[in-house]
Amino acid sequence: MTRQAGPWLVAAGVMLVVAGALAWTGALGWFGRLPGDIRIERDGVRVYIPLVSMLLVSLALSLLLGFARRFLD
Repeated sequence: MTRQAGPWLVAAGVMLVVAGALAWTGALGWFGRLPGDIRIERDGVRVYIPLVSMLLVSLALSLLLGFARRFLD
């Protein structure tokens, strides 16, 4: 592992801690309950497919990595 990976690992750890703190406090209670997320609850069966939530995560990560690639190259 190179020396350049250190700051990236620290930044990823900080972002993970912040996301965990937000989830713990309930600030992300809306996440997973967006229109387009599929929830089926019947007697003894729960099916949950977070389509729109995962699309937002994918979009955010794609934008973040695109900006990082553009500014670091």
